[in-house]
Amino acid sequence: MLDSMSLANIPEVETVSPEIVLETVAVRSGFRRSTKLVGIDDIYFSSENLHLATGNLFNENQHKYALPVCIIGSAVKTRFFPTEEALGKRIKCGSLWLTVIGILEPRYVSSESQKEFRNLGIRNFDYDIYVPLRTSLMRYENRSMLTIKDVQMANRRYGRDDKGPAVNYHQVDKVVLRVSDSRYIRKVAEIANRMLSRRHNDVVDFEISIPEELLQQKQQTTQIFNFVLGAIASISLIVGGIGIMNIMLASVLERIKEIGLRLAVGATQKDIVLQFMSEAIAISVTGGILGILLGVGFSYAIRELADIEAIVSPGSIVISFLVALTIGLVFGIYPAQKAAEQDPVVSLRSN
Repeated sequence: MLDSMSLANIPEVETVSPEIVLETVAVRSGFRRSTKLVGIDDIYFSSENLHLATGNLFNENQHKYALPVCIIGSAVKTRFFPTEEALGKRIKCGSLWLTVIGILEPRYVSSESQKEFRNLGIRNFDYDIYVPLRTSLMRYENRSMLTIKDVQMANRRYGRDDKGPAVNYHQVDKVVLRVSDSRYIRKVAEIANRMLSRRHNDVVDFEISIPEELLQQKQQTTQIFNFVLGAIASISLIVGGIGIMNIMLASVLERIKEIGLRLAVGATQKDIVLQFMSEAIAISVTGGILGILLGVGFSYAIRELADIEAIVSPGSIVISFLVALTIGLVFGIYPAQKAAEQDPVVSLRSN
């Protein structure tokens, strides 16, 4: 608790919200579910941008006297109170019965976003049960109380000789700081790190994380991954285009007499170019359609077998088709020109 009070004095810090998170089991009317019991203070909901759907926030007496009351997430309400009003009812968390005084508005989060939140260490608020901070300390686990054995072990560990009473300042699991401007995030983190290091006797038993930086790292990783996939796709397209060009060049050599005959009976060079260009485009478009069908099929197969979300948008299909068409145009130009430049007399005389 002393840590959160001292952190509030850092310049540019607007709010400081301590949290105590306890793993517990909620039970009611035969339903049982593992959940997180979160001890919070007055400003927690505003700092996390959470709003009540119904009921009230904790009042001063409930905080002061550590009363057994709680605010539940929307998913908890759906699970334990599916057909009845939850306000005023009681739910058992661990060994204590809590009275529900409020229900949070649901937060609709996609499955992909939930995975990102878990990677960033962000909980799904809909599944949590919230109690006053003092309630979690006094009625569940009073972390400020130290036994003689705890003091002796700490003295031996840090080489201290004091045997007087001690107070455990490691009471909270998490302290969320809201900074007035994102420009000061890194400076505030450095100051907080120095303050906590001094208070913890230079023992690094804490961790400072900046979700914004974690999100930026994830975005950078995603960009690199997309770049690699794009490079692989580009190489594949170039190889496929060269294959189309080689096929068309071979076709020109095999159809010399046909080209010479068409030129002799009045076909223009433009007609020959259009003929071979259309054949090259037909080959690339056919391959593109087969690739799209295989890609869509593999995407759905991966989603079913590996439980990985695969999104196939109409835009990506259209882009794939246009790319295939472009490959046919680009790599079909040279063979078409070679065919159109053939001398009719020489072509008719060739074996």
